[in-house]
Amino acid sequence: MLADPSQKYVAFPPVNLPDRQWPGKTLDKVPQWCSSDLRDGNQSLAEPMDNQRKRLFFDLLLRCGFKQIEVAFPSASQTDFDFVRGLINDKAIPEDVAIQVLTPSRSDLIERTFEALIDVPRAIVHLYNATSPIFRDVVFNQDKAATLELAVRGAKQIRQLCEKYPQTKWTFEYSPETFCFTELEFSLEVCEAVAAVWEPCAERPMILNLPATVEVSTPNIYADQIEWFCRHFSRRELVSISVHPHNDRGTGVACAELAMLAGADRVEGCLFGNGERTGNVDLVTLALNFYTQGISPGLDFSDLKGIVEIVEQCNQLPVHPRHPYAGELVFTAFSGSHQDAIKKGFAAQKQREDKHWQVPYLPLDPADVGCSYEAVIRVNSQSGKSGAAWLLEQNHGLKLPRGLQIEFSKAVQKQTDTSGKEMGTSDMWRLFRQRYGLVDQPAMKLLSYDIRSDASNQRHFSAKVNYQGQEMTLTGSGNGLLSSAVDALHRQFDLMLEIGDYDEHTLGHQSHSRAVAYVSCQRPQGERVYGVGIDSDVSSASLQALFNASAQLLG
Repeated sequence: MLADPSQKYVAFPPVNLPDRQWPGKTLDKVPQWCSSDLRDGNQSLAEPMDNQRKRLFFDLLLRCGFKQIEVAFPSASQTDFDFVRGLINDKAIPEDVAIQVLTPSRSDLIERTFEALIDVPRAIVHLYNATSPIFRDVVFNQDKAATLELAVRGAKQIRQLCEKYPQTKWTFEYSPETFCFTELEFSLEVCEAVAAVWEPCAERPMILNLPATVEVSTPNIYADQIEWFCRHFSRRELVSISVHPHNDRGTGVACAELAMLAGADRVEGCLFGNGERTGNVDLVTLALNFYTQGISPGLDFSDLKGIVEIVEQCNQLPVHPRHPYAGELVFTAFSGSHQDAIKKGFAAQKQREDKHWQVPYLPLDPADVGCSYEAVIRVNSQSGKSGAAWLLEQNHGLKLPRGLQIEFSKAVQKQTDTSGKEMGTSDMWRLFRQRYGLVDQPAMKLLSYDIRSDASNQRHFSAKVNYQGQEMTLTGSGNGLLSSAVDALHRQFDLMLEIGDYDEHTLGHQSHSRAVAYVSCQRPQGERVYGVGIDSDVSSASLQALFNASAQLLG
């Protein structure tokens, strides 16, 4: 890299728009959506989709709710031509959907494009030619006049062909390709000339697409360009202003959002941002950004995981695990502090009266896009007490007391530190059961018990247990069930212990639900240990929890 990159690269100049209005505006309505996956996205693939995969993708776009779908570049290949004909011949295009096709301003290619569209119910014919200085001078060796004439000539031919097939509802779209680095005055001049040919009105709808063909500036400059154009175009109320942002600087979504603030009505892009180089604007991210602001995007991504699977199958490209909203890990927290905040957020959400979504670190409820809560918190060596506790509550209904959360998290961290890997929910449940006695044959298993009160309200406890394979009877006295059982353990094993914390709750909401009990015990001035018991009888659960803790102290 150069020590002084200014010797090689020149900063893009700002737009002189001191009274710009877009910074003070708010996005309060969604744009017209146009998916370009089957054309722009398909052209960017090392192995373009065959017709079978394109049809699968087309059907997916229909299910998502797209009403404008750019399906092909019919003059570019026989595959694209045949795909368009197949959609028409199979009557696969719903009445309220317009397919869009792209063509450069070349007479023979325009003719070929219309051959593909014969008998289509409704279609958008998208004409383009490059207008920027570097393309005029370097690529095409054209001056401004020749560039303008090329656009006008193509527009005239398309209007004539549209009038030849009046049974189709036509929409004309024109793109001054490379708009974002074309002189604004020249872009305006070309678009005015093309609009004069088409004469947009209700019977002849027109789209002016102003693409960021290659991102060359910050999103605010693109917004300035869009606002400037909208202010100066003479037929603004008669056309739809569309944007087609690419993502070369990683700001495609921001460019689209700011362009809409600046006056754009329509956005072209691809699911998950597929496209040449760094891709097109990601329509999923853009749509769900609206959704999380309380605005319905008019698109259905309620099965986002299924959508990802089809797109990956068709594009043969993976969706990154950290991709906004759609990635495998975007709803996942490994960090202990994040997990604690999310756990508390979910608990508070259940108590909210207005039901407005407010959960830390989760701007979107995963359930809204078909994702379960199982992936929200995952545990590794970076996780704290809340992560394991939340998973146990979500998957097994256990509401661990704080002390047990801390104690168990240390055991989890020790194991994950040793393995260096994430601990799955099944492995965590196995560790919890083994550590706290929730196994078929615990070291000390309660078989039966009896407790009676005498005249002085003293409790007398008797229990049969199996300890390390040997059946024995324990007896003791106290002022309650657990104190009597503690006395019995002292008499049988000479075990001095004190009960610290005790908690219990039901597993479920039915009257016959099982109960879980948590008991912490310690020797005088000794280490605290926990035992857990689950039983249909809460007293049995409490005793088994006590025995599970005692077995640890007995070693």
